[in-house]
Amino acid sequence: MEQRLSLLTLGAKDVKKLTEFYTTIFGWDPLPNSSDNVTFFQLNGFQLGIFEYTALAEDANVVADGHGFKGLSLAYNLRTKEAVDELFAELKAKGVTITKEPQEVFWGGYSGYIADPEHNMWEIAYNPYMDFDESGNVLGPNQ
Repeated sequence: MEQRLSLLTLGAKDVKKLTEFYTTIFGWDPLPNSSDNVTFFQLNGFQLGIFEYTALAEDANVVADGHGFKGLSLAYNLRTKEAVDELFAELKAKGVTITKEPQEVFWGGYSGYIADPEHNMWEIAYNPYMDFDESGNVLGPNQ
């Protein structure tokens, strides 16, 4: 597995308020694929997402009670659905905790979730809307 981060998603109690903070206080511009339910910002080599806390927990198939879910998921994006399945098979063979098997998802991609030993959630996904450079860095619009 390459050492990289594709997408960092913050679980937000109020997506609009948190988005407003990053746009007005930090001066960041949301990406065009943002909506009322999720906001994306292009950062240096990866993207930051803001998604509703309980919806993010539901997507990872964990309880949003503050014990097993921290309101944060890290994403490792691959170039194909097959690559997602291959990586899940490798991780399963190594005894990694899988919280959600890879599957077609509501936003048009293909993903599943694993948990690290501290219960930090990692989404492993194929996102047909995300492009990469040769090094695996996420490319923003017009790059």
